[in-house]
Amino acid sequence: MKTLPISRYRFFQKLQPLSLLKKITGRSVTGCLQVFSTSGSWSIYVDEGKLIYACYSEKMFEPLYRNLQKLSQQISTLPRGIHEQLQAIFETGIENQAIPNPDYLAICWLVTQKYISPSQAAILIEQLALEVLESFLGLEEGSYEFIPESFLDDMPKFCHLNLRLLVEQCQKPSLHTENVYSSLELSQRSQLLRPTQPRTQPKPEAPASRTESSQRFLSQQNSAVDSGYQQTSATSINKKTYTIFCIDDSPAILNVIKNFLDEQIFTFIGVTDSLKALMEILRTKPDMILLNVDMPNLNGYELCSLLRKHSHFKNTPVIMVTGKIRLIDRARAKLVGASGYLKKPFTQGDLLKTVFQHIV
Repeated sequence: MKTLPISRYRFFQKLQPLSLLKKITGRSVTGCLQVFSTSGSWSIYVDEGKLIYACYSEKMFEPLYRNLQKLSQQISTLPRGIHEQLQAIFETGIENQAIPNPDYLAICWLVTQKYISPSQAAILIEQLALEVLESFLGLEEGSYEFIPESFLDDMPKFCHLNLRLLVEQCQKPSLHTENVYSSLELSQRSQLLRPTQPRTQPKPEAPASRTESSQRFLSQQNSAVDSGYQQTSATSINKKTYTIFCIDDSPAILNVIKNFLDEQIFTFIGVTDSLKALMEILRTKPDMILLNVDMPNLNGYELCSLLRKHSHFKNTPVIMVTGKIRLIDRARAKLVGASGYLKKPFTQGDLLKTVFQHIV
């Protein structure tokens, strides 16, 4: 039985998982292998033939929580009830949101919050990959597709694992995955899992119930709308929030962006008047600025140029929001110091990808 070329996609054929994996281990292969069956789907991400992440659609968060619980015994910076925080941020209402790989975003968030280090994230990803590959290797029938571009392309990458070694480990039933680190050196693993000094913070309270924690974590403050200025503040439970400042003369666009951003992670500030925006930016000092290119009074290019002349905003990510991405538009954006583009119309996934690419 010969497996079809990796670029082919056909429903319900006999599959040879090992043959498929072998095809994505070449140095020239970067992208995502997606395999579908009646029981679920597998996503295996590679960068130049090395595995950077793998997940199974039907068990996306449960393995993450289970492995975090194991790591929490060795990593002192992981707080109690961390799975409840992740649940509230990344799982709540996920059925109605087009956010790809929220489990990977959760790992990125853990690193930015300094709950785990990038190296510890690599160990976590390897353990998850072993579980995913073990279930994938037992697949007999389904369909597949290889996508050269994926959501993870511009995301932080914490490891590049040897896929062949991982597969070999999955084929050794006598060893448990939690005791095996096939692609990371054992001495390195021991050092990475050594307890680190926790950040200075108040003594943790007694664990709250899932309902109490979620309600407390998801509590919202009233938003204010005044003279084209709207702001949504997020509560914080041992976590950092990021301030996103958006300038657009369309209130509808501001509302779309605000609704796309989770209030528990982001504080959103939207301004319709580009002239008034300068004073607000100086006052709030946001983590990222989104600028509509076509605006009256001051357009996005002019505003970006002014911001770059201020010492505090020389390195602040400034993203141009526009439907024009011609060569001349890119050149003009580069001249004024823009950090990147967000092309209209955009999805929630497009927005989150841009945000995490520049501030995570």
